[in-house]
Amino acid sequence: MEDILNIVSAGKKYKSGDRELDVLKDINFDIKLGDIISIVGPSGSGKTTLLGLCAGLDNPSSGKITLCGKVINDLTEDERSTLRNENVGFIFQNFQLIPTLTALENVMIPLELLNNKNARQIATDLLERVGLGERMTHYPSQLSGGEQQRVSIARAFSNTPKILFADEPTGNLDDVTGDKIESLLFELNKEHHTTLVLVTHDLELANKTNRIIKLKGGKVISDNAVNL
Repeated sequence: MEDILNIVSAGKKYKSGDRELDVLKDINFDIKLGDIISIVGPSGSGKTTLLGLCAGLDNPSSGKITLCGKVINDLTEDERSTLRNENVGFIFQNFQLIPTLTALENVMIPLELLNNKNARQIATDLLERVGLGERMTHYPSQLSGGEQQRVSIARAFSNTPKILFADEPTGNLDDVTGDKIESLLFELNKEHHTTLVLVTHDLELANKTNRIIKLKGGKVISDNAVNL
């Protein structure tokens, strides 16, 4: 199986006053097409920063990252944006829905960026699939946390991404709602044959993936397959 993501000696530094903070150091791993991976580690270990690098939201300070056959380091901001629009889906802990748009309009956004003429129909079908057929015209403020996350899941799958990044997708939800969102995410992922990369504090959720990459102090300290 081919690599969809390849990371070689990647590091990330940020300036803080007159100091440089080493957030990530010498990260190396590959992800194959169809893999389901979790990235775990304590707060401040660099998980979200790593996810941003993997997804092409930011450039590494050192090393090389190849996503869907393109070296991210070599791309302009516009080229990275096109790469994401065409190949990547995102699910965030705080949903990141646009408050002035309805559920349907939020899901249509990635499709409209791709000039997909069937945007409305695809978005409608996805919202029905995630159980929100009756809530499409509601705004985020009229939806519960669980419903908002269902909208963001529908949006993440709308452009049929090759790879989906989820940053603490159940972090803002109660246990029962979180379990439902987890099930929905894995079901849709299986249906769409998407590569899935999860950042999570939840080891129970991590153990449902095929492989766990553990970070500590900005370094990978373990990378193990999970016996499902």
